[in-house]
Amino acid sequence: MVTRLRRLEGLLGGRLNDLDYRSISELVGNTDAAEGEDLDYKREHYSGGDESREELAKDVAAFANHTGGVLVLGMAEDKGVPSRVFDVDLDDRHLRHIRQVIANNTAPPVPYEAIPVHNPDAPGTGFLLIAVSRSPYAPHAVTARPTKLSRDGLRYPRRGGSQTEWLTETDVATSYRARYTAAAERDRRLADVEEDLVDAVASRTTPHLIVTLVPEQAGGMVIDSDRFIRYREELLATQLHLGQGGRNFGNVTVGPRRLIVAEGSGRYSARAELHRDGSAAIAISLNGRIHVDEYEDVQLHTAEPGDVVYPLLCALPFLAAHARDRAGASGLAHVSVTLVADIAAHPTQARVLDLDRPPVAPFRVDRIDPATGRPRPLTGESHSCATADAGVLLDNLADLDRGLLQATAALADELLQAYGYPETGLITRTGELRPEQFSQRNSGAVAQWAQEHGLL
Repeated sequence: MVTRLRRLEGLLGGRLNDLDYRSISELVGNTDAAEGEDLDYKREHYSGGDESREELAKDVAAFANHTGGVLVLGMAEDKGVPSRVFDVDLDDRHLRHIRQVIANNTAPPVPYEAIPVHNPDAPGTGFLLIAVSRSPYAPHAVTARPTKLSRDGLRYPRRGGSQTEWLTETDVATSYRARYTAAAERDRRLADVEEDLVDAVASRTTPHLIVTLVPEQAGGMVIDSDRFIRYREELLATQLHLGQGGRNFGNVTVGPRRLIVAEGSGRYSARAELHRDGSAAIAISLNGRIHVDEYEDVQLHTAEPGDVVYPLLCALPFLAAHARDRAGASGLAHVSVTLVADIAAHPTQARVLDLDRPPVAPFRVDRIDPATGRPRPLTGESHSCATADAGVLLDNLADLDRGLLQATAALADELLQAYGYPETGLITRTGELRPEQFSQRNSGAVAQWAQEHGLL
């Protein structure tokens, strides 16, 4: 899923991956579509020579180091204004060449999306869009061998109007400092958002899944009386549990620079905190089994893999939709997932001493033996806390497409490795969903949701 580039979407009349051949062809002669800081045209494919490899690496790095943008291959220009269509081949050979050049000639490699737009009258040809978002990993250097002698050793391009300019040593140093400072601030922000939520549910003593999301580029949700009415209506109508239908939330209130959303009045109902900058966190109580001794004291909590993966699958699009659609954030985000046997087992609660609180019971993720209906431990190991994290694209999660499945698989596999699972087997890393592998509680809901979204 392509990162959103709002100005270009307005110019082109739709999202980049939804454009048709005609909408791009009609740019010919449109002065509003002239080359600029976020748009460039190329009449033909980049060739295989040294100069062409350097040019491609420079063009994508310049966008990534600035505000992002799109290269349109298959369109000639005259003084920057699109002037004539020249369809290019859209075969795998050219796509592989672009991928190899960018991967081998930019450092760190520039993330991009190649979007073919086919000519309906000439299958296999058309326009090729190379979409590049503003990168949180900037500055990106061009590492291709220079084809022109230059006294400048630094090779960090940046878009300047319709041309490419080169960063000075001071620019590069400033960019590196901004990259590391931003990463540290995001980590602190993620920890703060998660801790706020954990403090709010600190009295809970059963297993919970806590999912936290922080956008790379902060958004800005406005909270006032009129907007709060709209937000409240939206959230009360939101379906948190995918495939189950109906409304899930029963209470929406305002907190410090955030909205607070509760599933219901129950002690263990889901609770989410949605912040103005697009950061958000949700705590979901896990379904499972409680094993007690002869005195009715809890000795062990267990849950099936599907009872962990399903709430994660539900939480990710809910948080991403807030960041993108309510706070206006875009691009990449960082997601952290924490599975705790008891909220007291969360790392932020280690400093809290409560002598009246029962000890934290061990927690294990077990499959159910279909023959006996009893848990079938994969390993005797139990863990009171497990974590996972990943970088994601907000659009992938919020749009409920295969990118959501891929992100869920990456996080779930890492999370359940603490309980002896190399991978969950419920969702593959390529986004293949296996509803029958989920637990009896949620396999039907997963299948229904996936069928509705064309993911089976």
